[in-house]
Formats: sequence, structure tokens, C-alpha cells
Amino acid sequence: MAEGCRIKRDFERPSKELVEMFRGIPVANIDDNLGRISAVDSSIYPMNPKLRLLGTAFTVNSPAGDNLLFHKALDMAKPGDVIVLANKGTTDRSVCGEIMSTYAKSRGIAGIIIDGCVRDSYALSEMDFPVYAKGVTPNGPYKNGPGEMNFPVSFAGIIIYPGDIIVGDADGLIVVHPDENTAEFARKVKQYHEGEEKQLEGILTRGEWPRPWVDGLLEQVGFEFID
Repeated sequence: MAEGCRIKRDFERPSKELVEMFRGIPVANIDDNLGRISAVDSSIYPMNPKLRLLGTAFTVNSPAGDNLLFHKALDMAKPGDVIVLANKGTTDRSVCGEIMSTYAKSRGIAGIIIDGCVRDSYALSEMDFPVYAKGVTPNGPYKNGPGEMNFPVSFAGIIIYPGDIIVGDADGLIVVHPDENTAEFARKVKQYHEGEEKQLEGILTRGEWPRPWVDGLLEQVGFEFID
């Protein structure tokens, strides 16, 4: 086996029921409840910000500007997977465009996230298929390898494992590492989101947003009010 050339055929995925518990919950609310340290770097943004992304990570680690292993991932990923292409943050070459994204959608893949570039950006912005990337360039990719598939990858400041839950919206991407506590965490985040919805309702209907903690912190810091 050549150095750095490994393809793991399959891996354990969380149940579809567990993944679905995160549907419709804003990425920001999930991050608030994960200590505000689990969001992917803001350089990765959606091609179509109107779409939400939810699925399980199918990881690909490839050299900068190379999409050979990415092509194989399109054939191996299962419906509901999010292809995570760790491409070293390069902005010199695109590794995905309209044709690859259309094929991924046809196979039931939930979305594609790339810490690199895409092309056919207008077509991707009009597609009903979530693609996140670092930038856009017409320069095409290499197809040389090597690479790894379905092993942990470093992706825009976050370690992503195969089977992690990927959630995306217009604000960016969040990564949830599933364990025995994830269902309870999802319920907690849903309650948190419902609390924020009630705050918005109070502002819109009554003009109220009680925040006693603000005055408490001002007093703690030592602010002085001057007439």
C-alpha cells in the first residue's frame, strides 16, 4: 500500500432518528450549547445561503487542489452523508462544480463541504443542494492522489470524524460528535431555541426583552452611572 493511500469502506453512523433531532435548529444555537468552540472557521460559507444542511460526515483527506479521491467518494457515500473534503484550505484550484454536485444530489448525498474552492458558482447558488466552500476559482483540479477516506480529518479548524453530525445554515457549519448523551443534548438545544423564539415574540408583540444579567454584570465590573 502506498504511503497515505487508505480507503475505509464503511464506518458506524448515528441513527437517522438522532440526526433528525437537529433538523431546523440554527447552527448558532447549537454552538452556544457546545461552549462556542465547535463551529467551522467562518471562511467556509454556503453557495446557497437559503438552504440548510444536515447529515453524517463522510470524510476525505486529499492534497491541495486534488479531487481524485473525491470522485470515488461520490460513488461510495450513502444517502444522508455529507462529503467532507479536507483540501488544505487551498484557493488555487476548484475541486467541485455543477456536475459533481448534481451527481451527489442524484445519489441522495445530503451535501458537500470543502475547505477549498468550487467553480460553477452561479449554478451552485441556484441548486437545491447545499455546498459549502472557501472560495471560487475557474482553475480545475489535479487528479493525482494520494489521500485517505473515512479517517479523521482536520477541516477549517475543527477535527471531523466519520459519522459526526454536520449541521449547516446561512451562518456556517457546526460539528457534533455523537455519543450516548447526544439525544439529551439535542433536546436541550431545542428548548434553548424555543426560548429564543419566545424572546423574539416578546420583542415583537410587547416591546419587551428583560435581561437582568446586564445590570448585574455592569455592577460586578464596577460601572458608574453619571447623571
